[in-house]
Amino acid sequence: MSKTHLILGTRGSELALAQTRTVTAGLQAGHPGLDIRREIIQTSGDKRQDLRFSEFNQAAGVDKGIFIKELENALQSGAVDAAVHSLKDVPSDLAPGFVIAAVLPRAPVEDVLVTAAPHTLESLPPGARVGTSSVRRAAQLRWLRPDIQIVEIRGNVPTRVKKVTGPDALDAVLLAAAGLLRLGLMQGDRIGIEGMTLHALILDEARFLPAAGQGAIAIECRQDDEESIRLVRALNHEETEARVTAEREFLRLLGAGCQTPVGARTWITGGTLHMAVRVFNEADLSAPPVEKQASHPVREPRALAAGLARGLEK
Repeated sequence: MSKTHLILGTRGSELALAQTRTVTAGLQAGHPGLDIRREIIQTSGDKRQDLRFSEFNQAAGVDKGIFIKELENALQSGAVDAAVHSLKDVPSDLAPGFVIAAVLPRAPVEDVLVTAAPHTLESLPPGARVGTSSVRRAAQLRWLRPDIQIVEIRGNVPTRVKKVTGPDALDAVLLAAAGLLRLGLMQGDRIGIEGMTLHALILDEARFLPAAGQGAIAIECRQDDEESIRLVRALNHEETEARVTAEREFLRLLGAGCQTPVGARTWITGGTLHMAVRVFNEADLSAPPVEKQASHPVREPRALAAGLARGLEK
């Protein structure tokens, strides 16, 4: 007998709820009459805003998946049927018993430089203070502008945007374009928030490589829940799936986590999937990164990732 209702688990941030509304709308369009409910679940990453990401394994008893573990617990217990994630928050080695059932069409993957006055990476003043919570963004910033001071910031997207305002304002913050767009904060090269207009510079993805999975919404299910997987799978976008599969498989083979300084960019031309990667040395972020690029048939994304990973060993 087919399911008549589906419970979606989600974090409670504005961005997470916006993403869950998108998933809900897609499910309602694809399955008229399906009763879809939402369950908000607070994760370790949400509860411990006082911790830096690097401190979670020591202080919070969580070494990875800090934004998904509690959602997986709810899946395991049957409290929810599917969990909605920002894919870049999902570890590349998914826990046993779970599966990414679908990924939605990908939003823009680029990073955005947010400033109070117009700036590029080159025009930021010497010693500029730039806020980010991503070691990948920090590593690329230091590589391109060694003089820049990195300030680790936490909080939801609007909170981080506002770090460039006020008495102790940062010179800039770096955020994902996808989140700014999904929240309706960014229009062209402007960001509007609480009556203020800020400036947004979309960084060239070929120069400033995004995170694996950036811009993609993923829906996770229990591996043995065939009916929920069937319902969710109707939303899957094959091109996005091929791209993020290659990116995440590369991270998995590299033994990299969500907070490893690795950039990955994919694109498709005809039937060919291309990927460029930039890998920084975690032990010495001042060292030049290793950069590789390869191509493979789009139907074989894991083979593309494996070839690039082998190339790094040479």
